[in-house]
Amino acid sequence: MNRTKSAGFTLLELLVVIVIIGLLAGYVAPRYFSQVGKSEVQVARAQIESFEKALDQYRLDNRRYPTSQEGLEAIRPYLKKAVPNDPWGRPYVYRAPGEKGEFDLISFGRDGKAGGNGEDADITVN
Repeated sequence: MNRTKSAGFTLLELLVVIVIIGLLAGYVAPRYFSQVGKSEVQVARAQIESFEKALDQYRLDNRRYPTSQEGLEAIRPYLKKAVPNDPWGRPYVYRAPGEKGEFDLISFGRDGKAGGNGEDADITVN
């Protein structure tokens, strides 16, 4: 007699593999997403520093910083690209004169509200 055994996986084997993949995803995903949040904060800081340099160039050329009404669009000629939104898709807040200096340049973080902790904290370099 010539019996051929069919190749394949049993339902139990498939369930075990799915559980293992689920456990690995549950362990790896939170670590990955926390790194994404930290990188968004770093991007916001880098962009704010770049804007501050462009604002200083504007001041050298015009003997003043742009007004709040002129906003960050006034520094467009000093940037390689258009003024981007923060990493969470909201525009940066520019106020001149500022509360802490000649101007304030702020991203309100992940939650988009003033204050907060962690990734929700306000981001400013001034």
